[in-house]
Amino acid sequence: MIRKLTINDHDLVLSYLSEEPSINLFIIGDLEVFGYDSDFQEIWAEFDEHREIKAVLLRFYQSFIPYAKSEFNIAEFASIIASFPQPIFLSGKAEIVEKFEPFQELQLGKKQETFFAECKSIENLGETDLDIKKAGQDHIDQILSLRRSIDEFHLSDNAAEMLRTSMESNTARTYFTEEDGIMTACVSTTAENSISAMIVGVCTRKEYRRKGLATAIMQVLFKDVLNEGKVLCLFYDNPEAGRIYKRLGFNDIGKWTMYRK
Repeated sequence: MIRKLTINDHDLVLSYLSEEPSINLFIIGDLEVFGYDSDFQEIWAEFDEHREIKAVLLRFYQSFIPYAKSEFNIAEFASIIASFPQPIFLSGKAEIVEKFEPFQELQLGKKQETFFAECKSIENLGETDLDIKKAGQDHIDQILSLRRSIDEFHLSDNAAEMLRTSMESNTARTYFTEEDGIMTACVSTTAENSISAMIVGVCTRKEYRRKGLATAIMQVLFKDVLNEGKVLCLFYDNPEAGRIYKRLGFNDIGKWTMYRK
């Protein structure tokens, strides 16, 4: 049986997700902040004959994240996803989301496979003398402008709205450097919840690269988040970036796959 969850299911679903808290930080964070009654977020679960959760599917705007620990009703979850307007974005633990590839009605976009890593300690973080600033909502346009300048980044049409909503709910923060009023590099968190935070949007303008700006921002941001008692998580697919993250204390814990137009 598959049904949409309500606030009455909160403890049950959190218990299910908390066995892999880093992998499920997006779902946990969104449920903690936005709950079960918003227009842009819904969550469904499949239950077994003992009324125990077998799998879940989260919708956040047009992004979908499935999670399961064993076999689940892939076809029914695919039908739910396909009922929403295109384009949709699908992401999650590699071995789970790849099961959706045969369903042509989903019109999955380009596949991107990344490593998933986490960091729990500040012991590998150095110091920086650079002036690192924390962005406010008045910096949203500059943040998105910088991200759009990066070829590898793909921003959705509602990126500004999503970033504003995340800032307002304290589930995202961005630290940055600037020169002559121009944002030169920035690093963000997203899906921050009571136990973890995802690092995203690590970017530097092309003309300011090879100066250690992003690394300096990460040193400050990482310390702030870790000192709050949270675990840091991130994706990477670039070996050079992976080496930097590992020097900063990250360890691989799995693979994450995304499909986007």
